[in-house]
This record gives sequence, structure tokens and C-alpha cells, in this order.
Amino acid sequence: MKDSGAPPDPGRRASNREGGMKVGIVGCSGRMGQMLVREVLATPGCTLAGGTDRAGSPALGRDIGTLAGLEPLGLVVAEDPVPLFAEAEVVIDFTTPEATARHAALAAQATTALVIGTTGLGRAELEAVSLAAQHTAIVHSANMSLGVNLVQALVEQVARTLGPDFDIEILEMHHRHKVDAPSGTALALGKAAAAGRGVDLDAVARRARDGHTGPRVPGEIGFAVLRGGDVVGDHVVTFAGEGERIEIGHRASNRRIYSLGAMRAALWARTQPPGLYGMRDVLGL
Repeated sequence: MKDSGAPPDPGRRASNREGGMKVGIVGCSGRMGQMLVREVLATPGCTLAGGTDRAGSPALGRDIGTLAGLEPLGLVVAEDPVPLFAEAEVVIDFTTPEATARHAALAAQATTALVIGTTGLGRAELEAVSLAAQHTAIVHSANMSLGVNLVQALVEQVARTLGPDFDIEILEMHHRHKVDAPSGTALALGKAAAAGRGVDLDAVARRARDGHTGPRVPGEIGFAVLRGGDVVGDHVVTFAGEGERIEIGHRASNRRIYSLGAMRAALWARTQPPGLYGMRDVLGL
């Protein structure tokens, strides 16, 4: 499946694999995986170490280049990620929470840097990632785009400046196929707002409203979720006060912003000591 946001370049050849930082892609047959393959090949100083996919995937054994709409690369999609972590200097992971936890353990064992764009990680998966980061550099971000991370920084600053007199509501919309809600980016924005207020998001978050809810609880941070069509990702944080309303938003129109950010994180993570980092570390925010 090709992604219309990043048309393949028929002239791109496997010679891009010679030399440079070795980058592996787990989940390389998915929409983001294919885009990441194209991004690695388009990034100077990078080489594609290989790619993997889940057991039973119809992509297993297929040439990674052909799968991504490019010329054959002589690399086939593998099932076992262990050799990939041994070969690559950095692995990029946009898969599932359960798979990401396993990949984090492999990254720790191989001391291979890991860039995680997977959303929907639960407490157990986050603990696995944190444990692995004691042994290797891991960049984990719910959203890899430069714009979203700038918005997070702004939201934290505005929440700190305005204080509790302004109510905070976060609205997000994504395509009909997204499986987790609220989005990881919406939750990250909520955490930024909570940090600005010096509170724990879990203690003040209102994830849904339905029926007779009573008046709004002072200090809570509300979330609203929309799903439909092919929306890449829209996020708006509203600060509603008496007589005025401030809105800070970000709208993604092309998924390539995520692969560009992931590659920037990969290049940065390669030189970092063990630790758990975010995109704000990568961007120096």
C-alpha cells in the first residue's frame, strides 16, 4: 500500500544503502513503516539495515523496497527482530504497545538506540521502555512532528501563566481507522497543560462526558474525541475564561511530518548516552 503523502521516487536505488548510519524499521510494511523506509533512503548519511513485520503478515519475505513502492533493495521483510537490533545502530518503531515493549527489551540487550512513535502505551509498556532506557538511548514521543512539540511547549507556558481561572479542554480528531482514544498527542498536550499548572494529569483528567454530568469540576482538563474520514490529525487546546477564549492548535495534512521527525530523532539518539528522551530533548526545547 502506497501513501499518497509521499509519492515514491522510481529513480531511487539500493545504492543508498551503502555506508552511513544503519537504521532498522520494525513494522516496515505498514503505512508509516513504508514511509519510514522511503525517509531513510532519502536521508543523507543513513542506510537501511532492514525491516521486520509481525508473524503471519503477508509482507514477510517480500523485498522492502518493492513494498515501499521503490526499486528492489535486496532486503526482505523478516519476522525475527533480533538480527535487526544486532545489525542496526538505531531502530524506529511505530507498531503496537505490546510489540514496542518487546522491542525495547531487545534494544536494551543489543544497546541499540530506539525511536518510538507508537501510541497507546499502557503502564506496563511504559515501565518496559523506562527499564530499557537504563541501557540504551530511547526517544519516545506520542508525536514526532516539530509543530506539535512546539505546541506542547506553548500549552505548558500558557497554562502556567493563566492559572486555574481558565478551563482547559482538548479536542482531537483522527481518521476512522485509529484504534486508541484520546490520541497520544492529545494526552501529551494534557500532560503539558497539567505540568504548567503543577498537577498530575491523571488526577484532573475528564476523559468523557455523557448524560447528566453536573457542572464542570474546577481545575479539570477535559478531552473530546472525533473519528472519521482520512483526517491525519487535528488537535486544539482551548483555554476558556470569563469573557475570552484562547485556542492553540495544530493540524497535520501529511504523515511525512512524523517520518521526518523520527529521522531527526534517530540521528540525534545515535550519539546520546542511555536514557529516556522526548522530542523536546531532540529539538532543544
